[in-house]
Amino acid sequence: MPPVAGSIAAAFRAVTFPLAAAIPAFAVPLALEARQDAWQCPDPASLIGGLEGEAAHVRYLADDLLEGRAVATRGERCAGDYIAARFRELGLRPAGDAEGYFQAWMVRTGSALGEGNEFAVNGDSPAESAHGGDTPAGFALGDDWMPYGFSASTRARAPMTLVPALAGAQAGDAAHAELTGRALVIEGTAPHPHAAPPDAHRVASSAAAMDAAALIVLLGPSDPLPSLDSERRAALAIPVIAVRGDAADRVRTAAATAAASGAAATIATAVEPVRREARNVAALLPGTDAPAGRTLVIGAHYDHLGFGGAGSLSPNAAGQVHNGADDNASGTAVLIEAARRFAEGPPPAQDVLFIAFTGEERGLWGSAHYVESPLRPLEGTVAMLNLDMVGRVTNDLLTVFGTGTAEEWAEILERANRRTAAPLDLRLNSDGFGASDHSSFYARGIPVLHFFSNTHPEYHRVEDDWELVNADGMARVTGLVTAVVREVVPAPGPAALTPVEGAGNPHGVRGPADGGTVRSGFRVRLGTIPDYSRESGGMAITGVRDGSPAAKAGLKGGDIIVKLGPHDIEDVYGYMYALGEFEPGEEVEVVVLRDGKRMVFEVVVEGSGG
Repeated sequence: MPPVAGSIAAAFRAVTFPLAAAIPAFAVPLALEARQDAWQCPDPASLIGGLEGEAAHVRYLADDLLEGRAVATRGERCAGDYIAARFRELGLRPAGDAEGYFQAWMVRTGSALGEGNEFAVNGDSPAESAHGGDTPAGFALGDDWMPYGFSASTRARAPMTLVPALAGAQAGDAAHAELTGRALVIEGTAPHPHAAPPDAHRVASSAAAMDAAALIVLLGPSDPLPSLDSERRAALAIPVIAVRGDAADRVRTAAATAAASGAAATIATAVEPVRREARNVAALLPGTDAPAGRTLVIGAHYDHLGFGGAGSLSPNAAGQVHNGADDNASGTAVLIEAARRFAEGPPPAQDVLFIAFTGEERGLWGSAHYVESPLRPLEGTVAMLNLDMVGRVTNDLLTVFGTGTAEEWAEILERANRRTAAPLDLRLNSDGFGASDHSSFYARGIPVLHFFSNTHPEYHRVEDDWELVNADGMARVTGLVTAVVREVVPAPGPAALTPVEGAGNPHGVRGPADGGTVRSGFRVRLGTIPDYSRESGGMAITGVRDGSPAAKAGLKGGDIIVKLGPHDIEDVYGYMYALGEFEPGEEVEVVVLRDGKRMVFEVVVEGSGG
């Protein structure tokens, strides 16, 4: 499950979900990936030992040797192979591509340097300094400077201007008109010990909106240069670089005297996206009396944070393995054991698709890909049951979200719970949206349930290890899920669920049961449900909340927001920045692409409620 803390998470909550939202996880370093072909997955027997059932699966998936299972890494690949092997042992049919167990596609996992990166100030370049004479020493790529992974790949030569800050500045502000066409130089370190350093991406977005030629961020001598490995944000319209140490001092001096000396910067940046294969793992248990195309989906994501990075809540933990035993080896373990119980019989009347998603920690990538390229018809999908963080059942408590997405859910859960050997104390939440893969299905009008044993101090931290999970609690969740499926898909007879009003319409979806707004750090909300899998070219939305400002204005699922007020929107980050500029009650012009046509809507934004 994506993290609940941080400015990006807060922004996503304001835009979409009542819980946490997705922020990017850290990718395995490229040097490790280069050795992947020679790397062998650990033998399950050597790790599992005498453990059985759910505990055995968590033990394997959450071992350090799988390196945190970040999407499209070697650890994630080993986890996927393990899940597929378990499905094969159970005799489940492959339900992926090409009659296999995997549904594969390419994802962007980071960025890398291309050819031709150069930085010079008035001829202060390695190429020119090689000729000797009075030319100062040049700037060394990788030692003195580095482009950011979101930098444009382009070349610019422009006079330099030292500016204090640009975060939150509006495009077209008269005070910044003189910055057009200039290479802006800002301090990248915090102004005092209790302040946060400026966000380079946000400042660069503002600079690009003001038609600056480039942005140069000055760092201290001990500050690290930007790492491109895990940077997947869309390229901005201008080159953006960081310069540190003595080189930063030279740039600072040149920029401070540029008005008199005419100092100019020459910047050439070449940054390329890195793409690798990601894989969902899918298997089908055929029903005994299955109408054509009718399927119940049980899912869980199996990826986690890898070596930490932006998604980690452990301080100073970048580079340390985050094993994600509860998040979400536990849900994956219950998925496998639920498949075992059905495979051992009696089989259900209708088809059941078991699917382990990847990329959930990056923004529901796997489930978003599935609903765009479904392995089974979405119109015949009876329901989706999601398992995310079910490994810490305490005091018999289990929360089930989505109970308001079908009229029968509360009664079904009550009957199913009574049928289990050890009933749980169920806490029901009606909302069908949340920070996990069920949201992708509910946005398409499919009834959902999301099983969740609650968060804990080890959430998204290095300490979330297999020894801390509650094996008995996971087994009880497995029993409950299988009982729910047998209630939904009786033998014999067709499944019968009645979606609530709005659940069958991906263009208008229900909000919280109390009609309240989602609390967040933002002043306003629109009520959109972003498509997190879209990388650039605007922020696509999968749906809008019923009664929200977006719904009242006429926005709907499938729209791509390309402009919000004066702000051009390239991706969800740009949308987040722009949203923070408005006040409750303000009328905002929203430009969208709908079926390739540009459309303009006037939206009156509402207060976010906190």
